[in-house]
Amino acid sequence: MSQTPLPPQDRDPLVERVIEQLIFSSRWLMAPIYLGLIAALGILIVTFFRELAHALPGVMSMEESDIILLILTLVDISLAGNLVLIIVFSGYENFVSKIGPAEHRDRPSWMGKVDFSGLKSKLIASIVAISAIHLLKIFMDLSKYSQQDLLWYTVIHLSFVVSGIGFAVMDWIDSRSKD
Repeated sequence: MSQTPLPPQDRDPLVERVIEQLIFSSRWLMAPIYLGLIAALGILIVTFFRELAHALPGVMSMEESDIILLILTLVDISLAGNLVLIIVFSGYENFVSKIGPAEHRDRPSWMGKVDFSGLKSKLIASIVAISAIHLLKIFMDLSKYSQQDLLWYTVIHLSFVVSGIGFAVMDWIDSRSKD
């Protein structure tokens, strides 16, 4: 089955095709950034095990509050790692290319389904969770902080919460306008 050539006036000019190809190919400039985020994930792994190794020798003599602070620190690092993975998977699939082992049995169900709006929601939810854990760690050791510091930490956390609510409201308004 052969295609009928387009009349000259319907063909894209060469310059336009070249520019469009360049723009389309530029998405690959993000690939090194995602590789860098994978390296950052490695740093988080080292940090996680450093914290764990530092705490293990004294775990039997730790106060309950110290154990809770350790657990909160490890959860905080875990959430940061999850955030990095979400950004790597979603960003790569949304902006660069589909990931090859798409039908792998271990493929997360959300992979390939998180659009920019979903990525934004997951991102702000992770930031709020990380901020909340950090604030909880601060509240568990109040004596180390001044009232002004506590106020600023709380204001910063609340600004993340308000930002998250703002993003959710914008997404809700956007979804309503498409109906």
